[in-house]
Amino acid sequence: MEPQELKDRIDAFPRWHYRFEFEGGVRTPVAYEGQANRHSERRRYFFEALLGLLGGSLAGHRVLDLGCNAGFWSLQAVEAGADFVLGVDARADFIEQARLVFEAKSVPGERHRFATANVFDGPGFAAAGEGPFDVVLCLGLLDVTARPLELFELMSGLGGELIVLDTGISRMSPALFEVAAIGEPANVVDHELTLLPSRRAVIELAEELGYECVALAHEMLDYTGLEDYRRGQRIAFICSKKLGLGTLTAAPEQTVLPWWAQSLGPRELLRRKRQG
Repeated sequence: MEPQELKDRIDAFPRWHYRFEFEGGVRTPVAYEGQANRHSERRRYFFEALLGLLGGSLAGHRVLDLGCNAGFWSLQAVEAGADFVLGVDARADFIEQARLVFEAKSVPGERHRFATANVFDGPGFAAAGEGPFDVVLCLGLLDVTARPLELFELMSGLGGELIVLDTGISRMSPALFEVAAIGEPANVVDHELTLLPSRRAVIELAEELGYECVALAHEMLDYTGLEDYRRGQRIAFICSKKLGLGTLTAAPEQTVLPWWAQSLGPRELLRRKRQG
């Protein structure tokens, strides 16, 4: 594909969430530069942790990318040597973007496929012979659904022995799901209200289905575009059924103040403490 043709096809989309770089200096536009930094740091944070567990490569693995958007993480998986990647998203425009990206990157057709489907429509989005998928990427999906248990069961049922989760979380300490509204209507998977999991809820849910689960510590080099991680409102997990996770560094537990204390200054907190 000639650079100008690629640029024209890229510009035909009103919005791109991910920055992709192509030959000839062509790249996808993002709303602000912090987005490009965000995904670069996220790759270093959880994707490199996944590769470290598997000896530095996804060779020999089949990957399922749920909520794949424009195929950024699917492309990371292919470039890391994955035998096959299936990307699934309910938004047809995202799937069109992903197909364009893979065409422009000259990724062989036998190594990938993209499907427009709601993940809860059942495993019908996986064509015969494509599964099972031993690695599942669930990035930005768990926090926009009201069916977290069903989502875990789906990933496990499709063969997922390793699951990488990146999700917004409730900052409360116990194992609970907080009812929250989805800020962006286009992100709705099933209902406009979601069950936002606490860190402990994700771990206990994973353990209930036979996974060891670690909440990954992060040390971003640059937090531009990553305020949700800095504030402890988002975190990544790696879940495994067979592979030991002892080499991973777990994020420290958070101590969360009562809800009324989170917006109060130190003097008011001290006054309320003295009052009992």
